[in-house]
Amino acid sequence: MDLNQLNELDFNNMGEWPGIAKAIAVLLLCAATGGAWYYFDTQHQLTQLAREEKKEAGLRKTFEDKQKKAANLDAYMDQLAEMKESFGAMLRQLPNKTEVASLLVDVSQTGLSAGLEFELFRPQGEQKKEFYAELPIDIQVLGKYHEFGLFISGLASLPRIVTIHDVNIQNTQQGPGSKKRKAQLTLNATVKTYRYLEEEEEEQ
Repeated sequence: MDLNQLNELDFNNMGEWPGIAKAIAVLLLCAATGGAWYYFDTQHQLTQLAREEKKEAGLRKTFEDKQKKAANLDAYMDQLAEMKESFGAMLRQLPNKTEVASLLVDVSQTGLSAGLEFELFRPQGEQKKEFYAELPIDIQVLGKYHEFGLFISGLASLPRIVTIHDVNIQNTQQGPGSKKRKAQLTLNATVKTYRYLEEEEEEQ
């Protein structure tokens, strides 16, 4: 069948078409039907399927994460108990109100026992935090490097938490008639001590 025969086909009388023309028409009709079916029904289902598969992957990952946590629950509980114990030990290192005064004495005595000379020992106002309060102390001491080391080491070995901040060491100016020791240095720093807040103070 050639192109001239195709042009002569009568669409009102398809029963008289040649066999090959009927076959082509049937194939085209099937293709059009399949395309319409895909566009109006299957495509939507495939889109929904992809969405559900993505949702399934997310749920599977969530399930696996929770399963891992459940499998390690005992280890997490042990770790939590250990953290609580460590926190309690640290909390016990914070003095209460009545112990702060003696702690300030301990700080000054630590400096004196290291051989330092205090030029300034000025506690600042107490600063309240979430469950504790910190008390900064501005200090200025005279001494040598190894005496500074002994002082800081002594602070670290105190039974209560004491930290040192803003350390600045300078050469001490000595006049010709100065009685200060040779090669003496000046250390300026802020020492901080801490205490825990009572329940009434936390509420305030």
